[in-house]
Amino acid sequence: MFFDLIVAGASWGGLDALTVLVRGLPPDFQVPVVIVQHRGPDAQSFLSDLLQQWTGRKVLEPEDKEPIEPGHIYIAPANYHLLVEPGHFSLTTEAPVRYSRPSIDVMFGSAAHAYGRRLIGMVLTGANEDGSRGLQCVEEYGGYCVVQDPATAEVATMPEAALRRVPRAAKLSLADIPAHIVDVSRNGPPESVRVSA
Repeated sequence: MFFDLIVAGASWGGLDALTVLVRGLPPDFQVPVVIVQHRGPDAQSFLSDLLQQWTGRKVLEPEDKEPIEPGHIYIAPANYHLLVEPGHFSLTTEAPVRYSRPSIDVMFGSAAHAYGRRLIGMVLTGANEDGSRGLQCVEEYGGYCVVQDPATAEVATMPEAALRRVPRAAKLSLADIPAHIVDVSRNGPPESVRVSA
């Protein structure tokens, strides 16, 4: 595998987008996936239960210091920033960023610092600009960037903002994203989008 971790961010319309993503990952795909989905501070952990219906891999909300396991899908808990460190997670209650906690930018930035070129960052549908700075950080650390084609997003604001900051990102329809990330994980990104760190 060319990559050790995939991080994804979504907001408005995210449930449908994330369902497509997790359904499209084959059973033998072992790269862990970490997701920030914007939701209210008092939201229950229904998102992991909903996504669990569509995949055989384990979907869970990590606890502080929980190790990152192959093949798992992790959902940032409501009202915490989820930080990615080498091999494990940290949770913080620092102030919201762009009115969001969890923040996509915060999670992406920590993952980029921890995993560098071994990271795939992905921005999906959403109604604000969270994720754009974080995806830029992924690119700056040499990771591979994917953005949902705004034309296929329920709300285009978030992917449009990400593409403005990271115009070299692979822009793909939602339906094409799962197969693409599996391919680049196994075979490496196309030469035209390789980034030197």
